[in-house]
Amino acid sequence: MENMFIQVDEVCEILGVSRSKAYQLMRQLNAELEKKGRITIHGKVLRKYFMERFYGEDAV
Repeated sequence: MENMFIQVDEVCEILGVSRSKAYQLMRQLNAELEKKGRITIHGKVLRKYFMERFYGEDAV
């Protein structure tokens, strides 16, 4: 079963960005989720939300 959360190494691989850029993007996504009232985990982002934001709802 695929993990519910995506971590920095996988974000780097998928997007082809540095670790610092991946962390920056993850902080942004987590801030968006917090504004929606969601609880977030530092250094991880919900995989479904990541895929929706980068590839659209059709990717999920």
